[in-house]
Amino acid sequence: MSTAEKIPASDSQDNQYLTFTLGDELFALAIPGIKEIIEFGQLTVVPMMPDYVRGVINLRGAVVPVVDLAARFGQPRSKISRRSCTVIIEVQAEDGERQVFGLLVDAVSAVLDIPAEAIEPPPSFGSRIRTDFISGMARIDGRFVIALDVDHVLSVEDMAVLSNVTADSAA
Repeated sequence: MSTAEKIPASDSQDNQYLTFTLGDELFALAIPGIKEIIEFGQLTVVPMMPDYVRGVINLRGAVVPVVDLAARFGQPRSKISRRSCTVIIEVQAEDGERQVFGLLVDAVSAVLDIPAEAIEPPPSFGSRIRTDFISGMARIDGRFVIALDVDHVLSVEDMAVLSNVTADSAA
């Protein structure tokens, strides 16, 4: 992927998910919160941040924190490769403010239509990540896809820390 890829708008976005890999696992994020996908590039490391915060990038003049999802899930930090991407998402904080984040993933796979009835509730045990990070699990082509709950992956406390970082970096 050589340039930024915009996610197309669609009437059926409620069932559309961007799938991507972290290690050997396949994950999915609901399309509505995703703004674009960019090639992993130069980032600025910010001192004293949690291990899962790789740094910040300049996205058209805005300071955007980049979260390494593998590290966020308690796994080793992602190894950067040609296929590494940053998925730019926008989430809403409890105070109503919109915050933009970059999520570092190993590779983007595809945009899939996954009907709501095909998504099962998260398991109560047996997953390598915290179950509150999972909104559900779907079986696609004989393989499980873990649908993530971005609001829990990027919790309010984490967003507050990262908001302070971007505010300090922009000053």
